[in-house]
Formats: sequence, structure tokens, C-alpha cells
Amino acid sequence: MKKQRWKLIGAALLLAGALAGCAPQIEPVSQSNFLLDTVVTVTLYDSDDRDILEGCMDLCAEYDGLFSRTKETSEIYKINHREPGTKEMELSPDTRELIEKGLYYSQLSGGAFDITIEPLSSQWDFKAEEPELPDPKVLEENAKKVDYRNIRLEGDKIVFLSDETRLDLGAIAKGFIADKLKEYLVEQGIQSAVINLGGNVLCVGSKPDGKPFRVGLQAPFEDANVAAAIMEITDSSMVVSGVYERHFEKDGVNYHHILDPKTGWPYQNGLAAVAIFSPESVDGDGLSTTCFSLGVEKGLELIGSLDGIYAVFQMEDGEMIYSEGAEALLADD
Repeated sequence: MKKQRWKLIGAALLLAGALAGCAPQIEPVSQSNFLLDTVVTVTLYDSDDRDILEGCMDLCAEYDGLFSRTKETSEIYKINHREPGTKEMELSPDTRELIEKGLYYSQLSGGAFDITIEPLSSQWDFKAEEPELPDPKVLEENAKKVDYRNIRLEGDKIVFLSDETRLDLGAIAKGFIADKLKEYLVEQGIQSAVINLGGNVLCVGSKPDGKPFRVGLQAPFEDANVAAAIMEITDSSMVVSGVYERHFEKDGVNYHHILDPKTGWPYQNGLAAVAIFSPESVDGDGLSTTCFSLGVEKGLELIGSLDGIYAVFQMEDGEMIYSEGAEALLADD
């Protein structure tokens, strides 16, 4: 473990500038759409086939149609609005796979990360023009409905042990989708690309010249173009969960979207963000929230038990704490 107090790298872009100077053999092509409630950008470095980019956007829209908890046609919406007394429902293969991953991280964290948090997360509106705090009594009552152990998977079905169980897969879905986009790109023969799902960055291979991609680790509460550090990654993912993404301030307190499933209130543990570097983005998504929820000490212990996965913990006071091996990803300049 290495501790370091970060200092701002003033002109250091986040992703776009860090990728500059990669000397590709052809001009990169890129496409951005607003999907998954964020800006989705896919950039190809070894192809100028825009049909492949369109295919990526179509895939994103398809998965949004499966996993959204607010779209009435989505599979998750139908699960959450099932008839009382429903004991089981059939799942599509992708939804089953995502729920299985969510249950894995719910179990790994001992419930500090919980995919049945919807009764609590639905009480917060971070996009409102004038956000309001939820009713404490409602949060207290709804917290009793949250328990990942009230669902299980049997074959292609989800089994409910409580009528009050509702799913929110927002903390893990983007990573899952990023991995599916990478699979699609590789099937299309792409060997050099960057997938950016609103901060979930997944690199396909390396730059065309064989060098690692350079991605910026954002300085919390600073402009998006201000980086606390520049990291180098090849054929892997960087996912960040932070208190500055969806949040609002009231009476001097920062209320953010990373909620404690036991109370419904945001975690207040001195952390500003957790960045996870992993081969698969779904693991980065699950672990970034899990490690934030567990806090620095338990989070470092968890990461230390996993092979090939690294973490950077950004504290509210600016200190950066690296898991074993994570500092090796720091760019030299």
C-alpha cells in the first residue's frame, strides 16, 4: 500500500487529452450518444467503419431497454412491478447474468453493496432542480425491505422470498454493458478502441503503436478536465465511484448517490472516490461501489485478496491511497 497526496495536473485532460499523441495508422473515429442516462462514447483506433459504432449504440439502447428500472417496458421494471404473491419470474440470459454478478458482490460485501436497494434509492432524486432530502421515517421503513438474500436464482428464473423486494442494478449495469460492447468490437475484428460509458472506461487492446492507453483519474469536485493522476492501462478497465458524480449539498452536507443499504443515507466515511482497475468492467463497477461501502481498511483487504485487480482510494482531504501494485499503473510523466 502506498499513500500519496495528489496535486492537480492542470492541463491534463481526463480521457480525450490523455489519448492524444497515440500516432495511429489511420484517423480515429468516434461516436457519442446519450444513453444509459449518461454520455456514451466509443472510439475506434484501427478502423474507420462507422457501422461498427452504430452497432455499439444499438447494443447500448438494447441493454438500457432490459435493465432500466424506470422504463415500463424493461425487464427490471416488470420485475419490480410484478403482481403481489408472484414467487418466480423467467429471466433473459443477459438479465440473469447481470443479477448473478450483482448477487456475487452483494454476498462478497456482506450486504454493504445490495442490488435490492431500490426501495431506498427510489427515494432520492439527484437530478431535481431543487433536490430535497427523503423523509427519514420512510427511509427507516424502506430499509427493512432491502436484503439481497430475499432473492435467488434457479436456472433461468428469479425466485422471490418477499413481495417487497425490488431491484436496482444501476451500480453494476454499466460495467456489464461495457464488457458486452468490448465483446462485440472484438468480434468485429477491432483490436484498438476505447469505450467510455460516463466514466466507466474500458480499453480494447492498446494504442495502435503498442503503447498503453493513458486515462485521467479525476480530481474530486474539480472540473472534469482536471486530473489527480494519469494512469496507463492496456486491454483493461478503470471504473470510479465518487461522491461528486450524482450529489447535492444541503446545510453544508454533501449528499451523494452511494447509499448505505442499512439506512438509506449516503455513506460518510471520509472517502471521495474509489477507482478500480480490472480486466472486466463489470468487476470494476461492482468493486468500486463495494470498496467505497466497506471503507479504506476493509476495501484494501478485499482488493488484496483478488488477483489482477487494483484500487486507488481518494480521500476527501486529497490523500490518495494505492492498493499493492496500483502505483505501477501511474504514468511516468
